[in-house]
Amino acid sequence: MNVSLWQGIKRMFCKEFVLGLRFKAAWAAMFMFALTTLACVSLALQGGQMEPRLAAALLWVIVFFASMAGADRGFADEDTAGTLLILKLYGGAQPVLLGKMLYSFFLLLVLAVFIVLLFLVLIGVEPVFWGVFILTLVFGVAGIAAAGTLLAALATGARVKNGLFSVLMLPVILPVFLPAVYLTAGALGGSDTALNYLGGMALYDGLLIVGASVLFDYLWYED
Repeated sequence: MNVSLWQGIKRMFCKEFVLGLRFKAAWAAMFMFALTTLACVSLALQGGQMEPRLAAALLWVIVFFASMAGADRGFADEDTAGTLLILKLYGGAQPVLLGKMLYSFFLLLVLAVFIVLLFLVLIGVEPVFWGVFILTLVFGVAGIAAAGTLLAALATGARVKNGLFSVLMLPVILPVFLPAVYLTAGALGGSDTALNYLGGMALYDGLLIVGASVLFDYLWYED
C-alpha cells in the first residue's frame, strides 16, 4: 500500500468518525435495537438456559439486523448532504471505499462487542473456546462491513429504498453468516468445531474486499 492511498484512507476514516460523533442517530438506532432485543429475550427466558445452537443463531441475527440499522447510511448521507459530488471530484475511488469500509468495520466491531457483553450477561451463556469465538466475531463483522459498504454505494446510485437493503445484504453475507453461527455454537457448547470454517470465512472476506474494490472503480467513475 503506498503512502498516498494510506493517507486517503486515514482521512476518510477520520472524516466518517467525526461525522459519526456529530450525528449519532445511526449509532443510537443500532445500539437501541440490540439492547431492546436482548432485554426482551432475557425476560422471555425467565432465567432458563438456551441451547448453544439457538443462542448462536440469536446472537448473529441480532448482530446482523442491528448493523442494518446504520450500515446503509455511508453513501446515502453523502448524497443527501450534497458532498458526494465533491468526493468524486477530489477523492479517489479506493481511498473512499476503503476508508468507509474501515470505519464501518470499526463501528460494527464496537457494536458487536456491546452486543456480546450484553448477550453473555442477559442470556447467561459463556464461550468455552474464547479464541474461536473472538475470531468468528471479527471475521463475521469484517464480512458485514465489506458487503455493506459496497451495497450502500450501489443502493445510493440505484436509488434503492432503505427497506430493501437487508434483502440485498442477506444473500451476499450468507457464506459468512452460516459458518459464523456454526462456529459460535461450537464455541458456546464446547463441542469440536471444524476450524477450516474460519479459513473459509477469512477467504470470503478477502474476496468481498477485492471484489468491492474492483467493482467500486466502475461505480465511482461512471457518468
